Amino acid sequence: MGEFLLWGTLLPIFAYWAVPGIITRIFGIGIFRKSEGGREIALTFDDGPDPSFTPLLLDLLQKYGVKATFFVLGSQAKTYPELIARMHEEGHLIGMHNYVHRTNWLMFPWTVKRQLQETAAIIEDITGKKPAFYRPPWGLLNLFDFRLRKQYQLILWSVMAGDWSCKGGSERIRRQLLKKMKSGSVICLHDSDKAFGADANSPTYMLEALEDVLKEIYFRNYICKRIDEMTGMKYRS
Repeated sequence: MGEFLLWGTLLPIFAYWAVPGIITRIFGIGIFRKSEGGREIALTFDDGPDPSFTPLLLDLLQKYGVKATFFVLGSQAKTYPELIARMHEEGHLIGMHNYVHRTNWLMFPWTVKRQLQETAAIIEDITGKKPAFYRPPWGLLNLFDFRLRKQYQLILWSVMAGDWSCKGGSERIRRQLLKKMKSGSVICLHDSDKAFGADANSPTYMLEALEDVLKEIYFRNYICKRIDEMTGMKYRS
């Protein structure tokens, strides 16, 4: 009886957590994580906007004429609407990363839905555009998140460089990005150090590495695209 009760408890948890991970990470079903065409890459940034690092990142992207995709937190967008406005005005794509940086594994489906509705409303109020793209924190989906595909395209990544850690400085991040980057890559970086597990000031090293990577992107003849350009899916009106 005890073993039966144990499995009766564990199986729903396994279904809620592990099944979506297997479906998305192993089989890539229901999500977009890389492109199969051309010499294109997408630079994406999570956890912002941050008043210390996002302006520096926007300056850097503007310097190299690169358009990127930002998956922002609703709470940060509400606090720093001028940074969301600047992203939009400078031609970057704005997607969502929940209202607060909390994993979907630890939230009820209706809580996730409410967070996205609130975040979408904040972004639309600032930019006049409804966000159509969503990346869950840590890329972790729960079983019911696939229903969100009726409203948003779910985006993960194919390249990550551990830029939330200061260990190894900018050289480690630069080396990892240049090693992993290839045609069709969706690169995930972070323009804030406030999320759980991030080292203080870690985006400083990301920014240093990114400038070198942007130069290399030019020499490798890659084209930087926004996620909507890669997927062919635009803002919802």
